[in-house]
Amino acid sequence: MEKIASFTVNHLDLKRGIYVSRKDTTPSGDVITTFDIRMSEPNRQAPIDGATLHTIEHLAATFLRNHPEWKDRIVYWGPMGCRTGNYLLVSGDYTSADVLPLIKETMEFIADYQSEIPGASPRDCGNYSYMNIDNARLEARRYLSEVLHVITPENLNYPA
Repeated sequence: MEKIASFTVNHLDLKRGIYVSRKDTTPSGDVITTFDIRMSEPNRQAPIDGATLHTIEHLAATFLRNHPEWKDRIVYWGPMGCRTGNYLLVSGDYTSADVLPLIKETMEFIADYQSEIPGASPRDCGNYSYMNIDNARLEARRYLSEVLHVITPENLNYPA
């Protein structure tokens, strides 16, 4: 079997940031851009705990799918299995810099969120009680202050 593209990224040098993971063209010619929203440095920083990442998933997905400018282009937001970040799939051909303002807005929304977590009920979620809003806010604040507000090209482009 061929190694898939995400396993060819040099995780030894990968920083936290926003990266274009891949661009796919559908049979109808539409481009889907997959972003690697890396919130923890692989193999060097602790992964995000599951309950926190689950909370970030609920809040980010809800925010993005309701965003006045982007909602019609959002395909998917979900956690990485390694728990070092999330994937964002967007309809269209975009760069990391194109979505930087959107990711900042998303993390600011999570950092400041003070209400009930959307979809956190037995009817709406398969593991509704597996949430940690305090840690989700903390992780969003950390990502904003340590990465997004001081972004550099190495946080927007995969290492060679």
